[in-house]
Amino acid sequence: MIRTAWWFVFFFGYLLYSLPTIKRVKNLDSDIPTEKRDAIIHQKPKTWAKRLVEITGSNINVIGEEKIPKGAVLFVSNHQGNFDVPILIGFLEKPLGFISKVEVKKIPFIPRWMEAMNCVFIDRSDRRKAVQSIRDGIATLKKGHSLVIFPEGTRSKGESMGEFKKGGLKLATESRVPVVPISISGSYKIMEESKFGFKPSNVTITIGDPIFFSEDDKIDANELNITVQKMIQNNL
Repeated sequence: MIRTAWWFVFFFGYLLYSLPTIKRVKNLDSDIPTEKRDAIIHQKPKTWAKRLVEITGSNINVIGEEKIPKGAVLFVSNHQGNFDVPILIGFLEKPLGFISKVEVKKIPFIPRWMEAMNCVFIDRSDRRKAVQSIRDGIATLKKGHSLVIFPEGTRSKGESMGEFKKGGLKLATESRVPVVPISISGSYKIMEESKFGFKPSNVTITIGDPIFFSEDDKIDANELNITVQKMIQNNL
């Protein structure tokens, strides 16, 4: 009970405390290299996210982080629970944004930091807006910013993995950035398996072999979808 109460106090308290920083990071010198700029912007979100996970008493083990290429990549991950987002922000070294459902904008303070982190919001109820969001994501990747997509579209709330929705991998086929598969195992036990509050859990994040593309490659997005899904499944 005390741990849960402290978690929520820290969740909103740190966000409120960090709001003045958003204006400063948005006004960073445009001549700063993208990689360095992203590292500066992501400092506070990483601290916030990592502490949120630590408060639950969970242990996070990352395997294969050395496989992640330099520069922009598209992380493609399974989605077991609500803690997947803070786990990836806090425990992967590379700064990253998310392709996020537009409903997240309703949470106080969160959207302002997400925008600074180059996250892209997608409204799946409006096809035209959803297509534009994918285009925005492609542009973000081409500018050198890394993104995460959860192709299942929703949490599995367990070890099983749902089918990947079509279209998401166009982010990679159009931008030509490397695809990095991520397998998350055990994150659902922190919140979704708990009847109340949070449950300390052991979570393993496995980074798969990246998939690279050349400008001349002819890529079938549906085939890539199937390939990446199998890679993630095999590492669970």
